[in-house]
Amino acid sequence: MDPLFDRINVRDLLSGHDLSDPSTPLSTPDLRLIISRLESHSLHIKSKVRSYLLSHREDFASLFSQCNDAVFKTSEISDNVSGILSLISDRPIDVEIRKLVDEIGRTTKEAREKREMLGLLKIIVGICERLEGARSAFSDGRLRFSAEEVKELKKALRIGDEEEGEPIVYGLLRKQWADLFDEMQDLFSKFMENAVRFEQDSRTIRVKYKLCVDKMDGIELHTVMEAMDVAGILDYSLAKAADLIIKHAITPAVSYGSPAMFAEDVNQGSEVISEAVLKILPSQDCKIVDVDGDAIYARVIQVIKFIFKHICFENGSWIRSFGRLTWPRISDIIISKFLSKVVPEDASKLVDFQKIVKCTSEFEFSLKEMMFLSASDGKDYRLSSFSENVEVHFAFRKKTEVLGKARNLLLQCDFSVPQDYTSKGPLLKNDGMAINSSNQVVDLIFSSERCVVSKAASQLMELVHQTLQDVCLSSARVAWEFYHALERQLDGINQVAILMYNDCLFLSQEILGLAFEYRTDFPDSIKEHAVFADMAPRFHLMAEEILQRQIQIVIFNLREVIDGADGFQNTHQMQQFESAKFSIDQAVFILEKVHIIWEPLLRPSTYKRSMCMVLESVFSRITKDILLLDDLAAEETLQLQRLIHMMLDNLSSLLKSLISAFDSNEKSEEDTSRPIDDLIPSLRKIRKLGELLDMPLKSITSAWESGELMSCGFTILELKDFIRAIFADSTLRKECIWRIENVSLY
Repeated sequence: MDPLFDRINVRDLLSGHDLSDPSTPLSTPDLRLIISRLESHSLHIKSKVRSYLLSHREDFASLFSQCNDAVFKTSEISDNVSGILSLISDRPIDVEIRKLVDEIGRTTKEAREKREMLGLLKIIVGICERLEGARSAFSDGRLRFSAEEVKELKKALRIGDEEEGEPIVYGLLRKQWADLFDEMQDLFSKFMENAVRFEQDSRTIRVKYKLCVDKMDGIELHTVMEAMDVAGILDYSLAKAADLIIKHAITPAVSYGSPAMFAEDVNQGSEVISEAVLKILPSQDCKIVDVDGDAIYARVIQVIKFIFKHICFENGSWIRSFGRLTWPRISDIIISKFLSKVVPEDASKLVDFQKIVKCTSEFEFSLKEMMFLSASDGKDYRLSSFSENVEVHFAFRKKTEVLGKARNLLLQCDFSVPQDYTSKGPLLKNDGMAINSSNQVVDLIFSSERCVVSKAASQLMELVHQTLQDVCLSSARVAWEFYHALERQLDGINQVAILMYNDCLFLSQEILGLAFEYRTDFPDSIKEHAVFADMAPRFHLMAEEILQRQIQIVIFNLREVIDGADGFQNTHQMQQFESAKFSIDQAVFILEKVHIIWEPLLRPSTYKRSMCMVLESVFSRITKDILLLDDLAAEETLQLQRLIHMMLDNLSSLLKSLISAFDSNEKSEEDTSRPIDDLIPSLRKIRKLGELLDMPLKSITSAWESGELMSCGFTILELKDFIRAIFADSTLRKECIWRIENVSLY
C-alpha cells in the first residue's frame, strides 16, 4: 500500500514538455492533460485498495470483532464502576472504619492509663503504709528500723529532686515525710540532751546509757547513735552535746592561766555500764604555767578519749562526725588561749618555740589515730600550721607594731618648719647650710648638701633602723616579713608640699644606704632580695613629682594673674595701665612669696633650678604678649618700658638670691656656675625688649646686624612685627626691614 501514497509530482505527468524553467506558465492543454492523467492515476489507486482489502478480508474482520469486544467490555466496566460509586455514596464505609479505629485507640489509651494509675496508686498506698509503719515503729521505740525506713523513703520520694508537673499527691507525701523527719530530729535531740548532761553544782559531765524520753523508757544510747547515723542526722543531734563539752570541758582544759583537771568514773550496773562521768576539777597548782603545752594537749586528749569511748562507743565514723562538728572551734580556742599567747616577743627566743611545734604535731597525730581528725584533709591540721608558722606570726606582730608606730608618726606630724628657718633665711655655715642642731636638718648620704625634713621622716628612719637591727637577729622568714612591712610602709607616705619633697628625697637616699649598712648581717635567704634598691628610685621619683606639681601650681597662678593684664594693650590709657601694673604687682607678690617659702627649705641647687623655671615662664609670657601688640603709640611704648623696669626692680632681691645660690654651689655643681641669663633665657630678652621700646629704628637695625638681638632670643619675624608696630610706614622703615631680611648672621 505504501506506493499508492507516494507524493505525485505534477510535472512528471507532462513528460516530453520542457518544464525546466519553473517560472514557465502551463498552457490549457497541459492542464487538461494533467487532469486526465490524475483521474487515471486515481482509478488505479482505488483498484489497488480494493484488491488489498479483498485479499486481507479475514484480517480486517478479526480486527473489527476485537474492537467490538473491547467496546462491550468497556461498557461493562463502566456499569460496574457506576454500581460501586452508587454503593459508596449510599453507605460511606470509610467513615465507619475511621470511627472504629478511633474508638479502639481511645479504649486502649484508657486501659493503659488505668493500669498506670493503678500502679501509681499501689506505689502511693505502699509509701503511705511505709510512712505509717515508720511512724508507728518510731513511737514503739524501734528507732533503727524507723530510721532505715525514713532513709529509703527519702530516695523513693526524691526529696530535694522535685520536678514541675508532678502529681499533687507527691507533694503531700513529701510533707508527711518531712513532718516525720522533723519529729525524729526533735526526739533524737531530746535523747542526746537526756544522755549528755552537765551538772553545775558538781561540775560533772554525765553520760547516761539508758535513756527515757516521751514515755519511751530503756532506750540504749548506742541504739540512738545507730539510728541517728542511719537517718543522716548525727551532726544535728550531736550539736548541743558538742556545745556543752566545748564550753564546760575543752575551754577549761585549754586555759593557759588556770587550767582544769579531769577525772573519769564509770557506774557499773548489774550487768552493763549504766553511766560514765567526767569530773572537772580545779588545778592543784595554779602557779605552774605550761610553757610547752604538754599538759594542755594531754587534758584535751583526755576529754576527746572520753567522748570516743563513752559517747561514740569507739566507732570511727561517729567520732569523725563529732570531730567535724567540734574541731574548728576547738582549734580556734587552742590558738587564741594558748598558742597565740606563747608566741615569743623576742626574735632570739623563736628557737625555744620548736618544743611547742613538736608537741602540737604529736597532739594532732593522736587525734588522727582516734579518727577524730581526717587523715587526708590537710585543713584539719590547723594547729600544726599555726605553730610551724609562728615565725610569721611573730613577724606579723612586729610588723603591726612597726606600722602602728609609723602611722602615728605621720598622723601626729604637722610638718612644721624649725623657727630658725624664717623668711629672713637661716644662718649659714661654710657650706651654705644653716647652723642648726635640730634633727630636722639632715645630711643627704649621696650628696654634699643638707635639707630640712619633717619630724615624721626623721623619726620614721629611726624606726626603720631599729627594725632592721631586729632583722639581722631573726630567721629568714621573720626577716622577710620585716622587709615587706618596711617596704609597704615606706611606699605609703603621703605627698605634701616642699617638706614632703625633702622627706621623699631624704628617704630615697637613706633607703639606698640601708643595704650598705645592714645587708651583710641579713640572713642569706633574703640578701639577694632585701637590697631596697627597688624603693629608693620610687621615692626619688615621688619627690620630683611633688616638686614639679608645686612648680606647675605656681606657674598656673602666675599665668592667671598675667591674663588680667589683657595682653598689655592700650597702656597709654590710664585705666589699662593701672590694670597692667596691678597684674605685674600680683605676679611679683607671688614670686616673692614663693621665694620666702622655697629658699630656706630647698637645697640651693633645687631652689635655683625650680625658681629659674618659674621666672622663665613669667618673663617669656610677658615678652610674648608685648611682641604680639601692633600699632603702638609713642606714649604706649614708654609705659610698657616703665612696666618692664618696675617688674625687674621689684624682683632684684629674688634675682640676687639666685646669684647667691649659684655662688654657694659653684664648686659642687658645674652647671650652676653658668650666668643667670643662661639659666633664664627670657630674662636677657625682656631686658633688651625694655631697651628696644625707646631705641631709634637705625639702632635697632644695627643691633640685629651685629647679632646682639639674636643672642637675646629675638627672631626675625618678631623684630619685623615689632618695627611695624612702633614705626610708621616710610622709606626708612622699608630700608631697615630690607637690611634685616638680608643680613647674614651665620
